[in-house]
Amino acid sequence: MWGKILGFCFGFMFGKIFGAILGLYLGHLFDKSLKNDFDKAGGFSSLFKGDDVHERQALFFSSCFAVMGHIAKSNGRVSEVHIKAANLFMDEMGLKGDERREAQHAFQAGKESDFSLKETVSDFKERFTTRNDLLQLFLEIQIQMAFSDGVLAEQEKQLLAQVSKQLGISKPHFAFVLKRYQAEFNFRQQQQQGQSSSYREGSGHHVPPDNSMNRSQALALLGLNSDATARDIKVAYRKLMAQHHPDKLVSQGLPKHMMEVAVKKSQDIQAAYEYLKKAA
Repeated sequence: MWGKILGFCFGFMFGKIFGAILGLYLGHLFDKSLKNDFDKAGGFSSLFKGDDVHERQALFFSSCFAVMGHIAKSNGRVSEVHIKAANLFMDEMGLKGDERREAQHAFQAGKESDFSLKETVSDFKERFTTRNDLLQLFLEIQIQMAFSDGVLAEQEKQLLAQVSKQLGISKPHFAFVLKRYQAEFNFRQQQQQGQSSSYREGSGHHVPPDNSMNRSQALALLGLNSDATARDIKVAYRKLMAQHHPDKLVSQGLPKHMMEVAVKKSQDIQAAYEYLKKAA
């Protein structure tokens, strides 16, 4: 609008009627170009939405715990194992005070009968639609909750498939992510067992835990089959490390408290790759 007004005024000053018409036309082109650029930036709504990293982090935080609560109750009731897993997750994030209460409130909301999984995931997908790495990490965290008791129930798997579909993740890729997390879960269980047995009763001293890894475990952690080549291993490693890079994910909207999740995943990926390099 202002382009047309100013164009008309300046055109009339320098070229009378013809100049005013030309100025009006040029002003129209300016307004159109400016509007397109402004719309790409989100228009006036972006000034009020506050679509910045902090708001995305808050949405990731609340949506994540709400969906976790919903999945935890998928079998009719939330087991003590799921509650323990949720609290352990909060401990790993270092949540205390108001932040922990917010997480607990979101988890509780997800357990309510009127909770809308579809609406919650749709809102999340809309905000993070171009952040594929964050969408996948969100799914992986939900898989982690479902696996917290060591068993993936059919109802939990169906809910995870529903979340995956709403996030725009294909069935084959969902199967890939699920299989890779199973390998990650098994590896961490092995590590924990090794650590718990590192102290020999009566010996009076600690012994190094046996956290040995075999080739099949390492390949599974990278999402690869037994016939993977050295090139396949390197490509998979680089891709997974890029997807789970903590600093990049935080800049895209991952809450800083959840950085530990990405760090642990990166460490597992690194461990698998280092084993395969040495074993080659």
